[in-house]
Amino acid sequence: MAQEVAAPIELAAEARGPRPSRLRRILHLSRQHPLGVFGLLCVALLLGAGLFANFLAPYDPLVPNRVTQTVGTLAESVSDDDTVMSIDNPDTGLGSTISIDEEQVRILGILSEVGNRTEAKVVRGVNDTIAAPHEAGANFFQTDAVKKLHSPSFEHPMGTDGLGRDVLSRTIWGARISLMIGIVSILAGVTLGSFFGVLSGYTGGLTDSIIQRGVDIFLAFPALVLLLAIIAVIGDPDSSVRKLIDDLLAPILAADGSFWGIPNFVDILVVSLGIGLGVSVGTARIVRGAVLSLKENVYIEAARSIGASPGRIMRAHILPNVAALIVVLGSIFLPIAILAEAAISFLGVGVPEPTPSWGADLSEKNRESALQGNWWPAFFPGLALSLVVLGFNMLGDAFRDISDPRLRTGGAGGGGGRGGAPAL
Repeated sequence: MAQEVAAPIELAAEARGPRPSRLRRILHLSRQHPLGVFGLLCVALLLGAGLFANFLAPYDPLVPNRVTQTVGTLAESVSDDDTVMSIDNPDTGLGSTISIDEEQVRILGILSEVGNRTEAKVVRGVNDTIAAPHEAGANFFQTDAVKKLHSPSFEHPMGTDGLGRDVLSRTIWGARISLMIGIVSILAGVTLGSFFGVLSGYTGGLTDSIIQRGVDIFLAFPALVLLLAIIAVIGDPDSSVRKLIDDLLAPILAADGSFWGIPNFVDILVVSLGIGLGVSVGTARIVRGAVLSLKENVYIEAARSIGASPGRIMRAHILPNVAALIVVLGSIFLPIAILAEAAISFLGVGVPEPTPSWGADLSEKNRESALQGNWWPAFFPGLALSLVVLGFNMLGDAFRDISDPRLRTGGAGGGGGRGGAPAL
């Protein structure tokens, strides 16, 4: 009898053939969810730019770029103590500070001018530079005006802003700020919201009522107003929360208050925690709804009947079954958190200047420059923000479709089916 039962199983296994390799399964999923792949590429770009901003940014995002030009040529060699220099084709005047090699000199007076050659009396080694001998033919150069609103070029692929800062460098460093705010706010918000959602949905009764009335109070406020209120409370330098954060982070902060190359790190962390608190409200309500249906299942009743404690049931049976929902919520709320930071920075109460931020770079002077025709300082940060938000949404849709058996019918869209109803 055993052989009669075993034969069909072996034949069925042979009919199915060998299990496809992991690479083949990944390629198959990629063909089924092309927009999910696009989202993954956008998220990968955000991660790469955020983690390696120090190496990818061609310029300092906080320092204005200046134009350096040649203003003359040394006609005759000089020693380190000469105070008179012969300059061919001078393009500077009295009182100017010019550089030759590693030394800076200041022109005090013009002794004579013959043709294109000028004899100038100079002060050597100004601005803490060291006077040194120079050979004839060395060029004098001068750092001129700030390169304000230079259009995109080979030197500055995304141009410069109204303060002469490189837009590409600020966009790359803005990815690090957005990455930090997104991850911190989602970890804090989704974790806190999931805890209260599971607790509220499973225990019910008075605990559920207290938690949900608190959620209702927070949801009664417009999201932006609530976020501004939270940041105003916990961001106040005299508040106990802010003092606690300052004391905890003091050992890892640099002397200028930066960490991981991010200036004003504590202020950005406060913004992240404020956004995370707002995220936790929506997470708690959604997770509670899922737990209310899960706790009525037979396996929950079985675990309760054999004496499992409520804590064990929530940890071992409820939480694993809402884990996929929590991950999807994280992928949905993460771009919302990044947009929230952009919104409050646009209003001037988010990431403080001069910290590079996509939201801050869309506001004030860059917005005015765009209205005057200088579109690049606001366009590229806005484009990066849009691609990242779109990428997270596409990736979240694909993950939802892959993790939900009812949606595994394949398809092209964001990962959904091919137009038919999902298999039930």
